[in-house]
Amino acid sequence: MPVTKLLLVSANQYAEPSPVYPLGISYLEAYLKEKSPELDIQLFDFNVSSHADFAEQLQKYKPDYVGISLRNIDDVNIYRQESFIGHYSAIIQTIRTYGRSTIIIGGPGYSIYPRLLFEHLKPDFAVYGEGEECLWSLLKALENKTGYAAIEGLVYTKNNTTQVNDKKRYCPDPKVCFDAKLLDFYWKQGGMLNIQTKRGCPYQCVYCTYPLIEGATVRTLDAATVADTLADLYFNQNIDYVFFTDSVFNINNAYNLELAERIISKKMNLKWGGYFNFANIDEKLLRILQQAGLAHIEFGTDSLCDATLKNYNKPFTVADIFETSKLCNRLKIDCAHFLILGGYGETEDTLNETFENSKKIERTVFFPFVGMRIYPGTKLHARAVQENKISKDDNLLKPAYYLSDFVDPALLKKKAKKTGRPWIFPDEDMSGQMQRLRSRGKKGPLWEYVLG
Repeated sequence: MPVTKLLLVSANQYAEPSPVYPLGISYLEAYLKEKSPELDIQLFDFNVSSHADFAEQLQKYKPDYVGISLRNIDDVNIYRQESFIGHYSAIIQTIRTYGRSTIIIGGPGYSIYPRLLFEHLKPDFAVYGEGEECLWSLLKALENKTGYAAIEGLVYTKNNTTQVNDKKRYCPDPKVCFDAKLLDFYWKQGGMLNIQTKRGCPYQCVYCTYPLIEGATVRTLDAATVADTLADLYFNQNIDYVFFTDSVFNINNAYNLELAERIISKKMNLKWGGYFNFANIDEKLLRILQQAGLAHIEFGTDSLCDATLKNYNKPFTVADIFETSKLCNRLKIDCAHFLILGGYGETEDTLNETFENSKKIERTVFFPFVGMRIYPGTKLHARAVQENKISKDDNLLKPAYYLSDFVDPALLKKKAKKTGRPWIFPDEDMSGQMQRLRSRGKKGPLWEYVLG
């Protein structure tokens, strides 16, 4: 009996500020190998290889199925507004040209636009949200020639109409397996390896797509498995710096403390960072996490003005930001603040307050986004339509931004410079400096070298 061949493709080519390991297809590979060990699975990564390489692999491997993970729709940069849809269309066209594979698309970028992208890219099937169980169920149904109409999270065509099945259940115990070739590339080029400990986000930030992509229910991955994976990377792959890609790391601190204790017990000299907010954090937690290797934090701060934080629907205040920033500095944990300037409800006064308050935070760097990328299904989308910022018929595949009428974007850099603090705007190219540091063997995020 012929072996079923599956090619899993990471379509992402965006590598700013650094290339990011394709976790999505790695979780899929691990799940499918456990559930269906008879499957023959190969990987392809567009950050590592070219379209010509892809065509060659298709011709040599002749996969029965090609699963494509779409990480981003665009660069979320108001200065450039680069869309990736054309690149994704070209991938599908290449598959159609060089074989008869069944094409299945998914990934976080796709999951924001499940119906629209299905009809635009025209794959055979698609999976939105978590992909493990849905993809496995689909492959099993197609191989056994049984019905797939009831599979949760599946998108398909029936009677020339797009069907989008509801999704109610989540993968109970996702695991990841890292590809040795890809590990080498991302460790050298990115200086960190990314891994996940949680899925889902309970917060309701006005602009955010995480609840749409992963759901609002938080699911923690098995702490022992995560710690074992880290130990394998550290002791067997010589990787000693990782980044936790959870939407917010400090959501479930009982879990975080268990994970920290397991990491400490492994006796690794591991360093790591993650995305944090200020709503669920204290000195006791940070000290234990630091013992487990916490070296840097990227805060989703968004604003340094209480009125704007309220408009953005953030669950913390400026006082919380000041207190936690001082604590991080006292503990010598490097931290950066990611801000959104000119978003919903921003005024010249609130913006000036943010710049003024930035002077009160020592030893940090600020990464501002200008305006808010509008995505369908978010609260920002409804408000942008209400304020006539966009048409209600705009499908938002082409990047659209909410920029407050009371903010002049041309003045932002001048205001930032006057604070005397390091600000790095999205149109400022830091790649040369980063490459020089990487060439000298520097690991970690690298923004710690410009802390002010």
